[in-house]
Amino acid sequence: MAFTPRVFSGIKPSGDLHLGNYLGAIRRFVPLQDTHQTIYCVVDMHAITVWQEPEDLKRWTYEIAAAYIASGLDPSRSIIFNQSQVMEHAELSWIFNCVARMGWMARMTQFKDKAGENSENVSLGLFAYPSLMAADILLYKSTGVPVGEDQRQHLELTRDIAKKFNHDFRKQIKGLGFDEDYFPITETLATGPAMRVKSLKDGSKKMSKSDASDLSTIYMMDDADLISKKIKRATTDPEALPSEAAGLAGRAEAENLVGIYAALANQSVDQVLGEFGGKGWGAFKPALADLAVTVLAPIAGEMKRLVADRGEMDRILRDGADRARAIAQPNMEEIRKIVGFIR
Repeated sequence: MAFTPRVFSGIKPSGDLHLGNYLGAIRRFVPLQDTHQTIYCVVDMHAITVWQEPEDLKRWTYEIAAAYIASGLDPSRSIIFNQSQVMEHAELSWIFNCVARMGWMARMTQFKDKAGENSENVSLGLFAYPSLMAADILLYKSTGVPVGEDQRQHLELTRDIAKKFNHDFRKQIKGLGFDEDYFPITETLATGPAMRVKSLKDGSKKMSKSDASDLSTIYMMDDADLISKKIKRATTDPEALPSEAAGLAGRAEAENLVGIYAALANQSVDQVLGEFGGKGWGAFKPALADLAVTVLAPIAGEMKRLVADRGEMDRILRDGADRARAIAQPNMEEIRKIVGFIR
């Protein structure tokens, strides 16, 4: 059986979006509209695996949806919705909870990192959420997912769940008229190098909303003046920029800032250093600030406009949910029959 080329991805509304979210994920979603059916979700059900203030959850859900659109996703071409509007995600997640093995879940390094030494007191949802992620992807029979390194293990789990479901229910799948597998074995999509943005104050740490210094993180809703201020106050070293990428070794802050410039300018690091090699930070930082403002400030302005128009955002999310449901419901009906649920 040939599966429709279809992409699913989502971002969790658990804090304000920052430059790392944009360069590492959202910007990479846009070109896929030209080659695949694209479904981009705000995964609000994932967000509540840890406590979220309900009003914050609503605000962040609108902001992520607005960021999708402001960054170039077209709601008429891509399906954009929040996960909790399509309850088939939760239903399939339960079925996958019964397909996945405890050992598979226990090996998930993100759970270990997030739970730490407090694993007995975290929510069951935090332990089991990789099966919800698998349901998100496979509910739409998605053939590809653009994921970063931190999610590759979860995609491998999704593939394992799909393989086990296809194997365990092979007779029932064939009985429904499917000659081969019911679920595709979802692939990682290559969408170019993912920029792993580091803190502007400490190049050894990733950019994060939880950083103690607000100057370490560029948020997607920052205005032009604040973007420029944060870049110009970023931590650097006393050396001039090298003329090639190898010269950035051991210079975490320099490597981070040059990488941000390259990503925003759609250039290679060597191209950037070809222009700025031998120059000091007094020349590079203002150039980076101007570039960041040029790219990011219009996105921030459009995000603010969209978030302020709740009626329009609700319309987009409802329309996206309706279109997502049109794919999810027939698939879920077949899955119920395969599993043996009487309707």
